[in-house]
Amino acid sequence: MIVLGIDPGFARVGYGIIDYNKNKYKVIEYGSITTEANMKFSKRLNKIEKDLESICCKYKINVASVEKLFFNTNTKTGIQVAEARGVILNTMENLNIEVCEYTPLQIKQALVGYGRADKLQIKSMVKSFLNLEVMPKLDDTTDALAIAICHTHSYKMNDLLK
Repeated sequence: MIVLGIDPGFARVGYGIIDYNKNKYKVIEYGSITTEANMKFSKRLNKIEKDLESICCKYKINVASVEKLFFNTNTKTGIQVAEARGVILNTMENLNIEVCEYTPLQIKQALVGYGRADKLQIKSMVKSFLNLEVMPKLDDTTDALAIAICHTHSYKMNDLLK
C-alpha cells in the first residue's frame, strides 16, 4: 500500500510517501510543496493543487492521510491553512484517492503511545519506524511521514476489527 501523508499549510505543505507491505515500511519520497509569500493567495492554492496532482500521479498513491486542523491563536493563518486543506482534500477527491484524516493527538498516540508527545519524540519514532539515517530538515516533512505511519497503524486496527 502506497500511503501519502500530508501536513497541510499554504506556505509549505509537507508530504511523505511510504510503502507499507507486510508490516514493513519503505520510504519512497518526502519533501515540501512551497509557495512564495509574495504570490497571490489563489495562485498559491493553485500551485499546491498542481504539485500535489503531479506527486500523486508519479507515485500511484493508494491512500492519503491528512492532518486535521488544530487552531491556535492566529485565526487568520488558521483560515488560510483551512483553505489550503480544502484544496488538498478536493485534489484527492478529483484523483479518486481515499482520504483518511487524523488529529495531532491521534498521530502522536499512534507513533509514541502518548497523545502529548513532543516534536523530538515524534522525530525519533519516525526515524525508527522508517529506518532513516538522516531526518528531514523540515518539521512539515517529518510530520507528513508521521501522518502516513499513523494511517498504517489505523489501517491495521481496522483489518483486525473486520
